[in-house]
Amino acid sequence: MKLFDKILVANRGEIAVRIIRAARELGIRTVAVYSDIEKEAMHVRLADEAVCIGPANSAQSYLNIPGILTSAEITDSSAIHPGYGFLSENPQFAETCISSGIAFIGPTPENIRLGGDKSKARQIMRRKGIPIVPGSDGPVESVEIAVKAARKIGFPVIIKASQGGGGRGMKIVNAEEGLEHAFYLAQREALTAFGNSDLYIEKYIPDFRHIEVQIMADSKGDVIHLGERDCSIQRRYQKLIEESPSPFSTDKFRKKIGELAIKAARALRYRNVGTIEFIVEPDGKIYFMEINTRIQVEHPVTEAVTGIDLIKEQIKLAAGMPLQYRQSQIRLRGHAIEFRINAEDPIRFIPSPGRISFFYPPGGPGVRVDTAAFGGAAIPSQYDSLVAKLIVHGTDRQDAITKARRCLDEFKVEGIKTTIAFHKRVLANKNFISGNFNTAFVEKMNGQDQDKGDKPVSPAEQEAQSGVQAE
Repeated sequence: MKLFDKILVANRGEIAVRIIRAARELGIRTVAVYSDIEKEAMHVRLADEAVCIGPANSAQSYLNIPGILTSAEITDSSAIHPGYGFLSENPQFAETCISSGIAFIGPTPENIRLGGDKSKARQIMRRKGIPIVPGSDGPVESVEIAVKAARKIGFPVIIKASQGGGGRGMKIVNAEEGLEHAFYLAQREALTAFGNSDLYIEKYIPDFRHIEVQIMADSKGDVIHLGERDCSIQRRYQKLIEESPSPFSTDKFRKKIGELAIKAARALRYRNVGTIEFIVEPDGKIYFMEINTRIQVEHPVTEAVTGIDLIKEQIKLAAGMPLQYRQSQIRLRGHAIEFRINAEDPIRFIPSPGRISFFYPPGGPGVRVDTAAFGGAAIPSQYDSLVAKLIVHGTDRQDAITKARRCLDEFKVEGIKTTIAFHKRVLANKNFISGNFNTAFVEKMNGQDQDKGDKPVSPAEQEAQSGVQAE
């Protein structure tokens, strides 16, 4: 089956560079789109063609559906790859691409719609016998209904936006007297962030592991998984470090969670590449959390341990090709860890946009750096703060950690603040080294550091967010 002649990349930064590289290796020409402040950006320089689609404001450029589709039409692009963030999980965008005769490199619009409606996805999982966190049967439409649901579930509970992500529209409620305020606050946040105020309620499970499974599915309905990633090192629901395999995992656990992921993908009639995310309790109990209908920021760790190029597979599957792998062929080799290098203060996590004066990434066997940065590159305040992703691959987890320490010492970024120092602190932490961590790790580590004399972070600083692109 023939692949596409030309792909328009509807994104920017490192993921745009990543897609352009994969397409070029497949013999496919590429078109970059860019805002007027990014005409010198790396993805623009690497693509075969480039089209300016508007001003810096993402609503007028990278979220501008008519502008992107017009760019695809005037460049005779036969497909669009959305990357992650921006329009990657917009079902209307996927539908419009398809109706315009342009292939959308990703899942079906219905997949995206279901993935975005977390309440409905939970209902489907429940019907198919896939374990979900105890919670409301569907959206809770009023405070009164929320109170009844919370009483039935038992406190503490967590209120979530049905269309949510990235921690927006999420509130933990420890007792009934705090529920009304949290409900209205979450509702406002959800409406502002997602244009939809629907909420649902779940039992709040503290100190869990966030483990996700990479899946691939073709148009015939064949599905395989590519092992798990542990994404428990996160701050305010934003992932910071990811690794594969999980230090928590055993062969038995991997088989179980992989089978659940495949079952979930089939329940949703999923197509293309995606991720099934789970909450895992300390005793190993697994609950479905959500499905992410896009390529993930952390996909390189799966590529490192499987040897499979996920972007190329996305393109092939979107072109109608069948899966080229069977489940029995998937083997995880060694251990991979990804570190997100953000343009942020490493203690306060406040965005640090500006111009990079010097950029020197590490190298060597088993080292990969995905980035669009270079000496002289600007890190705009209008977009997310991701500068680079450092991915290390070792023979085992300890080898990967040793390699990561060396790489973080070598990594030089001047002119802006970055989170490199934060990652060094994590790699010096005995609980991380031993694999004894969960989603509360960063909060506890920061608390320990403050006990040692670090200046505490104010609530206003904690709320500072930098990205319309990051997941």
